[in-house]
Amino acid sequence: MIRPKLSLRRPLAILGAALVGLTGVAAVATPASAHHNTITATASCDRQTGERVITWKVVNSEVNKGATLRKVTAEPNTPVTVTMEDGKTVPLQGWVTPEGSFVLATQRVPGNTTSAKLTVDARWYKEGKKTEKNINDGSINLAADNACTPAPKCVELDKATYSHTFDGPKGTATVKLDGDLPLCGDGKQYFTLVSYFAPRPQFATPQYVYGTPDSDFVSAKQTEITLNVEIPDCHTQVDLIWGGEDQVIDEIVDGGKRYDNKKLGSPGAPGNRSKGPQGWYNGGSKSCATPASTFASNCDGSVAVSLSNDGKISKYAVEFEVKGENGFTKKVSVAPGKADSSIVVPAADAGKIEVLVDGKVIENGTYSWARPEDCPLPAVTTKADCKEFALTVTNPKGGMPVKATFTYGDKTETRTVAADSSETVTFKVGKSETALVALPDLDLELQAAYAPEGDCGGSGGGGEDEPGLPVTGAAAGGIAAGAIALLIAGAVLFVIARRRRVTFTA
Repeated sequence: MIRPKLSLRRPLAILGAALVGLTGVAAVATPASAHHNTITATASCDRQTGERVITWKVVNSEVNKGATLRKVTAEPNTPVTVTMEDGKTVPLQGWVTPEGSFVLATQRVPGNTTSAKLTVDARWYKEGKKTEKNINDGSINLAADNACTPAPKCVELDKATYSHTFDGPKGTATVKLDGDLPLCGDGKQYFTLVSYFAPRPQFATPQYVYGTPDSDFVSAKQTEITLNVEIPDCHTQVDLIWGGEDQVIDEIVDGGKRYDNKKLGSPGAPGNRSKGPQGWYNGGSKSCATPASTFASNCDGSVAVSLSNDGKISKYAVEFEVKGENGFTKKVSVAPGKADSSIVVPAADAGKIEVLVDGKVIENGTYSWARPEDCPLPAVTTKADCKEFALTVTNPKGGMPVKATFTYGDKTETRTVAADSSETVTFKVGKSETALVALPDLDLELQAAYAPEGDCGGSGGGGEDEPGLPVTGAAAGGIAAGAIALLIAGAVLFVIARRRRVTFTA
């Protein structure tokens, strides 16, 4: 008989790390006689191989006799072995169980085994003579346990989970495969980061893709990716989505497609297969439209307002409102990349002009009329004889009405001269040698000397006591020619007389 030497203090140590999941103890067969073996079992799952590992415990009932295991029958029929201290294994059959002790044996069976049984035919000897024999068995029920399957060496694409980071304002994100196992085979899972122009710093439509989305994939060789996108310098939305660039929605419009649970960090699949913050962001500090206005004063006091929406980031129509201080108001919608120059604020309604968008005055959107430098100036002419001294202000066509003050001696008269018309004031000749025409709206004054043509009975003004003689004949023609010359000269004098007095003779 075989009597291998074995220390039972460390049985089955070699199985420790590979086995998981203990099962119940096996049933014990009723002994047929006083000499018997009691057989129990436990089981575990070897995830490396997918086998169940059954540990059989055979206990010798006799304290003064060893039990020689003459025959061992196992169901399923796979080897039942004892592990030696040096790591080698020997069959359980032929083993001698010491007096009053036990032996542990190992049997490996398929992972889907539902029950196992071990039968032992033993002999007991005393001083070399057989004294007793017995056949005992034990069994174990494995049906209640889940089948033992090998541990996976990779994770299937549809079972993989991930973790991610997301920084919407910076346009960055990372996605990493969870666990230590790579994706199986050639499987690739794409993720995409995309940014949009947006009309508001909160979710609103329409939205338009900005720049180029960044897309990359996780695979067996690449378990972590980093994504970066450029963010527009205006209101934006940034989304981290499950899938490649073919999943990107170019325009997010009212009633159109949405990413829904494709956004990583969503409550539903597939976005919930990645753990991390919500993978979407809305923000930005200024509009993605570029409203601008320019102003041009007209000589008649009106103001032409030009509105534009053609900046580099202009993606939305702009609703402008133009207001004049005296009640004028008009709204105009300007499409992206376009301009509108149709608005003219009349002189009567101008005053201070404001251009507003969303109820707020835009940058450089305030203006007040200022006289253009190239506007034609009013002309001042005079006509004098020995009895009367006439002064005329002519306001050219296309200008604004102008106030004129005529002063001669102690007499003053004021007229408002409409555009494309004239106003004349005639004074009786007195002792004063000059007259003054003031145009306060233009900050101008002109001084005219009384110098009638012909002899009025003395030099200088004739006065009421010394009226001059009427001018007739050739002299009258000379006066008319002089008046035409003064008409031309008047405009010149008007130009050079700003903020000073200019003296001329009639």
